[in-house]
Amino acid sequence: MSKYTGELFAYKIIKRPIFTEKANDLLTRNTYVFEVSKDVNKFQIRHAIEELFGVKVTKVNTLNQLGKKKRVRQQVGKTPDWKKAMVTIAKGQVIPLFEGM
Repeated sequence: MSKYTGELFAYKIIKRPIFTEKANDLLTRNTYVFEVSKDVNKFQIRHAIEELFGVKVTKVNTLNQLGKKKRVRQQVGKTPDWKKAMVTIAKGQVIPLFEGM
């Protein structure tokens, strides 16, 4: 049994929405961008979005975003890696979180 089952865990799958210029351009194509947990798959993302927002998901694209290297004086570090999901929903439906964008 997966640790990401049930309605309570939908909030652990979807971490936050991404509000960037490129993400706003995708809104015209009914595509919404979210940061998700690194260990989930497309089916779990689809189920979580449909459960949280009550929309019909038609397509899910994911990519692993590598963290950037940072340097402060002699110390070299790196920001954490994260996973991005681009979710396309059915025509005529909207996610109210993005409505004013």
